[in-house]
Parts: sequence; C-alpha cells; structure tokens
Amino acid sequence: MESVGSRQDLYEKSGDERAKTIELHRPYIDDITMKCPDCGKTMHRVPEVIDCWFDSGAMPFAQHHYPFENKDLFEQQFPADFISEAVDQTRGWFYSLLAESTLLFNKAPYKNVIVLGHVQDENGQKMSKSKGNAVDPFDALNKYGADAIRWYFYINSAPWLPNRFHGKAVVEGQRKFMSTLWNTYAFFVLYANIDNFDATKYTLNYDKLPVMDKWLLSKLNTMVKTVDEDLGSYKIPEAARALQEFVDDMSNWYVRRSRERFWAKGMEQDKINAYMTLYTALVTVAKAAAPMIPFMTEDIYQNLVRSIDADAPESIHLCDYPEVNEAWIDKDLEANMEELLEIVVLGRACRNTANIKNRQPIGTMYVKAEKAMDKFYTDIIADELNVKEVKFADDVESFISYSFKPQLRTVGPKYGKLLNGIRTALSEIDGTAAMKELRDNGVLVLDIDGNKVELAEEDLLIETAQSEGYVTETDGETSVVLDTNLTPELIQEGFVREIISKVQTMRKEAGFEVMDKIIVYAKDNDKIMDIMKANQDEIKCEVLAENIVLGDAEGYTKEWNINKEAVTLGVSKVQEEN
Repeated sequence: MESVGSRQDLYEKSGDERAKTIELHRPYIDDITMKCPDCGKTMHRVPEVIDCWFDSGAMPFAQHHYPFENKDLFEQQFPADFISEAVDQTRGWFYSLLAESTLLFNKAPYKNVIVLGHVQDENGQKMSKSKGNAVDPFDALNKYGADAIRWYFYINSAPWLPNRFHGKAVVEGQRKFMSTLWNTYAFFVLYANIDNFDATKYTLNYDKLPVMDKWLLSKLNTMVKTVDEDLGSYKIPEAARALQEFVDDMSNWYVRRSRERFWAKGMEQDKINAYMTLYTALVTVAKAAAPMIPFMTEDIYQNLVRSIDADAPESIHLCDYPEVNEAWIDKDLEANMEELLEIVVLGRACRNTANIKNRQPIGTMYVKAEKAMDKFYTDIIADELNVKEVKFADDVESFISYSFKPQLRTVGPKYGKLLNGIRTALSEIDGTAAMKELRDNGVLVLDIDGNKVELAEEDLLIETAQSEGYVTETDGETSVVLDTNLTPELIQEGFVREIISKVQTMRKEAGFEVMDKIIVYAKDNDKIMDIMKANQDEIKCEVLAENIVLGDAEGYTKEWNINKEAVTLGVSKVQEEN
C-alpha cells in the first residue's frame, strides 16, 4: 500500500491531485477502527472531524462548558493575564484563540503574550536528532537539577530570543546565584545551630540596628520592589539579575563584613541583630525567588521557618509574596555604600599593581571622591584594604606626573607652522597644572609666538607616571592613591597575618570543628618563631589556640613559605576533659 504521506505533502499537490488522493484513501480515513485497551470494545472514528486548532482556540470557554453553564467562572478568568508559548505557536494557538475570541466576544482572549524563542545548541544551531546536537531534557535534569536549568533560562536572555543551551552556562549560573545563596544559608545554619538560635524568640528592632544591618535591609526591600515590578512587566532577566545582585551583596559584602559578629561569645544584642537581619534577608529572598527556583527555596523555607514555626504556611509556595517596607529603604545609605565599594575596588587594583598582598598592612591611603565619607565608612575601607589610615583629599594629582606631546594627526592640520612651537611648549609645561586646566575647561590654551592655540584631549598624547612609593588608580571622578612604603612594623604585622591565615587553613585541613581549641607549633625558622613569640596573644586569640609551642611540631604538620621564609607549622586539638 502506498503511504499517505505528510499533511504538507498533501497541501503541495494541485487541487485535482489533492481531491484524487483524498478520495483514494477515504476508506482508510473514514473507517479507521481500534480496540479500547481497557474494555476491548471496538471504537470508530466519527466522520465529523474539524481542524484541531479550532478545539485549541475554543479552550477559554469550552473548558468550562460555557455558554451552557459556569458563566460566572468563565467571566472571572477571561481574558487571561498572559499566554506563553514558543514562537511557532504564532500561526497556531495564538491565532486560533484570537480569531475565535474576536468572532464570539469581540475581544482578545489574553492581555499579554510572551513568545518563547527556540532552544539551540552552544553554537547557535537548531537542535535535531539527525545532527546529534539534541539534549535529552531528562539527562540534563538529572545532571544539573531542575532549578539550575530554570535559572539559566531566566537569567540568560529575554524569553523571546533564542537560547543557546549548554552545560557550562548552566553550571556558571548555578555557581553565581544558587551556590552563593546556598552557601550563605549554610553559614547561617552552622552558627545558628552552634548558638541554638531560634528566630521566633527575638524581634528585629530596626531603630537599634547598626548601619550595616540597615544597609542590607534597604537593599533587600529595594530588591523585592524591583523584582515585583519587573515580573509584573514580564521583564524576566531583569528580575533574575536583581535577585542575583542582592544575593551577591548579601554574601560577599554583608556576611563577609559581619562574620566576627556571629563568632562572638554569648548572645549579646549585636549578635542577635546580625542573626535576625540575616534570617530576615534569607527568608525574604527565598520567597521572592520561589517562583524561579521552587525546590531550593522550599528546602530553605522548611528548614528556616517550618522547623521553628508549626503555624507557618505548609509550603513556601503557599506564602504571600514579600511586601515592601518603604520605611526601610534608604537610598542615601545605598549610594554611600556603593561609593565605598567603588573605592575598595580601586584600592584592590592599587594593591595588585604594587604586587602587595592584602594581608600586608599599608600605612596610608588617599581618596579623591565627590564627597568625603564619615568615620563609619572610612573604618570599613581601612579594614577591607588593610590600611592604617584613610584620608580624603581634594587633589591627588601630586602623586602623578603628566607629560604631553601633540597628536600630529589632529594638531598638524590645525596649526601646521606652529607645530614645533607647540611641541616645545608642551615639553616645558607644568603637567599637573595643565591636566587640571584640561579637565576643568575641556581645552588646554597655549600662547605660541602671540598665537592662541587651543588643544582638546584628542589633540594630545598624555603620558602618566607614578610618584616613587605611590600607586594610583582612577575611575571617573574617584581616585585612590596607596602609599606603598612599608615600615619594619608594617612588615612584621604582615607576617602575623600570614601566620594566622596558614594556621586557619591547617585547622580546616585537619578536620577540626569551628569551636575546637588547639595548640600551635612552629620550628625550623628563628625569624618566624620570634615574630610568633612577640605576637602570641593576637595569634592565639585569632586561631582559638590555648598555647604556642616553639622549636617543635606535632599533630598535623605542614611546611610553608611565608614571605620567602620557610617554616614548619603544626596544629593539634586540645582534648576535652571528661
């Protein structure tokens, strides 16, 4: 028997050929029978078959058997807020819904349409089995998890654009957002368990919070507001980015700056503030992210909320979306912290340029910014960059020398005969004063043999040089200068920081618990041992050591090179008495 072929094959035939083909195969079309797998009865296809897209287009009312019943229910749900399907449904479901709804009700059946682009391979090619570039969705789900794949599509691009799907991109999104959120949650749980912290026994008193806590709560409420508005406007990647940026700020700035508050002994008010602020942030961001990563947020919710509050909704997906507390949004505070972070980034760049590790203290840092910052912010900058003093200055140009040459490509055509005089004048000019004039006025004015010459920045080749012992970095209106001259006292303090870091690494490698007391050993380097002896109180406090033994090494031992000084360190756990 000849195959009927595809529907497209049939449409491509001429009218007569099409009619002959249909008539030839009508017995097989009309008389198709099959047996019911359950009851065994023979079923016959009815001859009155209409295009399946008519049924799809009738969905809004047919699902409720309207207009024969359920009038109120239909009118409550019609038209739909939005419809979402891939771009190939434009001529299919989108059209049939619109056509039938317009004919019957004179209105569209949906208020918004989200068209989804097709999924491509990592090279931008359409996936197909014949090419061998198709991804089995169940294999991907088993390998990366449903949340990670969902998150990739949210954050990658607008829904209506084609998406290139490949494992590396999924893993990167998982690392940037999901792993960061989970690690922050794990940090909270670790110390909350150590302190038996129960959030239901405390309240968050906003007026008594320190600035760092108020900043996180301001960022939290700004994020909730942004995500709610973006989702309401179908701005999916924008909503995902707002969530990701907040989680990054919470983990890599708030938690990192507040760690010692969680390590404090007892349950003083500052520690309670830190716990309650981080708890509030974690629960709120979980609720805000629940529509996007439903499984991870459910785990977080069950552990943080349901485990201590049996009256809370059974699932995070039964909770209301977080409400914005406008009173906690402080835009000035957010702007100040943003400026602080910009200064810190420039300071780190200065350290990298000077090749000075962050554990090595530096004496002074000079900052030029739009406005000076108060002591709270300068203390954070000093601690973050490990500098003793932060000074705001109106002018940091004295740490940089400038030299100028004419840009022949532009200056030649403008001032041909005066070129040599311009070159000479630029070589003799006060570079700092000239740079200030250029920035203030947009042009540098010279008098060459009685002729007025105006040179813009594109007319000049500007070279900069750092003053000896100083490193400068600039971004826009903000400049940072580090004094890289190290005194013997600063160098010794750098050794202490390195020793503490190495011992903390060994604690972790040896498998010690966070609160385990230890004994520290050192041998084979007199200089390192002298430094450890002179600074033993600080070292013992930082690494939870009861004693430092010099000239011997026991327990878990390891050889280190600390600032080009070879030494053997050891750590052993203090055994608790029964």
